[in-house]
Amino acid sequence: MKIVHVLTRLLRAGSEENTLACCLAQARHGHEVLLVHGQEYDAGLRASVAGAIRVVTLEKLINSISPSRDISAFGQLTRLLRDWQPDIVHTHQSKAGIVGRLAAKEANVRCIVHGVHILPFVHVGNAQRLMFLAAERLAAKVTRAFIDVSQAMRDICIANHLGSPDQHHVVHSGFDLTRFANAQWPQEPHLLLGTAAGEPKPPVILMLAALEPRKRHVEFIEAFGQVVDRIPNVRLILAGEGPTRSAVEAAIERSPFANNVRMIGYHCEPERLISLADVCVLTSMREGLPRVVMQYLAGGRASVVSHLPGVEEVVKHGVNGIVTPAEDVGAAAAAIADLLQNERYRAQLAASAKFTDLSSWGMDAMCDRVESIYQSVLESALSAARPNDPRIRDGLAKQTVGLHGF
Repeated sequence: MKIVHVLTRLLRAGSEENTLACCLAQARHGHEVLLVHGQEYDAGLRASVAGAIRVVTLEKLINSISPSRDISAFGQLTRLLRDWQPDIVHTHQSKAGIVGRLAAKEANVRCIVHGVHILPFVHVGNAQRLMFLAAERLAAKVTRAFIDVSQAMRDICIANHLGSPDQHHVVHSGFDLTRFANAQWPQEPHLLLGTAAGEPKPPVILMLAALEPRKRHVEFIEAFGQVVDRIPNVRLILAGEGPTRSAVEAAIERSPFANNVRMIGYHCEPERLISLADVCVLTSMREGLPRVVMQYLAGGRASVVSHLPGVEEVVKHGVNGIVTPAEDVGAAAAAIADLLQNERYRAQLAASAKFTDLSSWGMDAMCDRVESIYQSVLESALSAARPNDPRIRDGLAKQTVGLHGF
């Protein structure tokens, strides 16, 4: 089977990791896989997968709205898809989801699937909401299936007339659960924390998130003072890379508590950082059901997370974590300080986190579920085209045999 995945950006973040895991699994099972991404990408990440799958950069595909560049990206992608003639086009992220699905339709691709990692019309102004909804509804008309990262994402889509219920499939964003459950501290943790060798570990807060405006690193740094006021030796580790790095660095520099903040960039062993942390935090304003929250839980750590669509599916407030209002970063900081000063409560949350059932977030579970959706969509498309044509029946049989080997 020939599969094309289309991403707006190829950075070190959850939706990209989810997409790459599927790409690599599909390639291992003999499918031809093409990954198309936009102008923003991590060169190291791109190089790490280029040996296993074909990767193409569309320089005109960018995250922000730009009519001239969007039209150019649409034209480039349409020509690429016509040349490649894929069986499945699977789009991810908001801009690629719009441009990619419309280009696939223009290129006469029958099976168009969209991964709903985030909804661009949630927690934005009215004008943006209307514009994003119009674009999503246009693209939804040419979409055969939606793969939602949470039940809440599915429900919001259906409530806003983005596809019918039978087109939506909830597939949790998979990762290696064992890796996080059995993690040890990083080597020489004092270097990460800025403490002397042999000195007792101070209380540690971890925010594991790409440096993007919606993650609100800057706002959290500004609210972090109320934590330091109560726990003076606390350390905040910010692990991640992204387009707002300079803004986050500037926020740290102007903070009177800069010495308590450690910005370490991308870390290849996030499970070790979680093991080192006393409390983990995520203050996103807009997101699907972020995989990092499940990683916090798998690592058995107390966490404070924003009230995002679907988060209640796994984080039970006061049981295995703390959920704070998405619009109130200060509430997250206060909750963290409370946990750091209440060791017994923190330990109770951590114990419950470790025993949270995360089996549906396993890597194999995700890849198998995506495979079954592809199979269903392909069978439906081939049957609907010309159900009595023996050539279609033969093609369907061949595709089905190939898919069962996935």
